[in-house]
Formats: sequence, C-alpha cells, structure tokens
Amino acid sequence: MFYKDIEIIFKQSAFGHEQTEEDIAWAFRTAEYDEYVVGSDDQFRLLGFNTKGNLIEVMYNEINDHKINVFHAMPCQNRFLELIINNRRSV
Repeated sequence: MFYKDIEIIFKQSAFGHEQTEEDIAWAFRTAEYDEYVVGSDDQFRLLGFNTKGNLIEVMYNEINDHKINVFHAMPCQNRFLELIINNRRSV
C-alpha cells in the first residue's frame, strides 16, 4: 500500500482520542493492515503506528482515487491485533 499521493481530509471526530494529524498521517505511512470493513457504508480500517510508535486504528472513507476522509482514530483495540498477524501470514 502506498499513500504518498493521497490527500487526507480530517473530520473533527478523528481527534476524539488524542491522535493528531501527524499521528494519523504517520499511521498511513506505517500501515500494517488496511481493508474494507465488510457490511459498512464504504468504510475502511487501517492499523498503523502513530508518531510515538503506538499502534492505532484509523477509520476512513475514500472520496476519490487521491483523497480520503478520516473520521475516527484511536489506540488499537486488542481484538484487531489478529488482523495484522493474519495479514502477515498471507503475504
């Protein structure tokens, strides 16, 4: 996954768990998992590291091929760690 040319739009709700724009942008650069959330309205879940090295969960929508809308970011919940493990096994 390559996010260099992606513009990130941040909704205010993305900052409810003390993650900054820089934290979220860094999570995209260090993504360990990024997949469509089955059963959602075009939502994606990304797991990556923030600027402090902590794993975070970022929820976003694609606006177009070069722009995304981040609406939620928080410390990664333990229940999602298995997604990274399974993703690494499939590579």
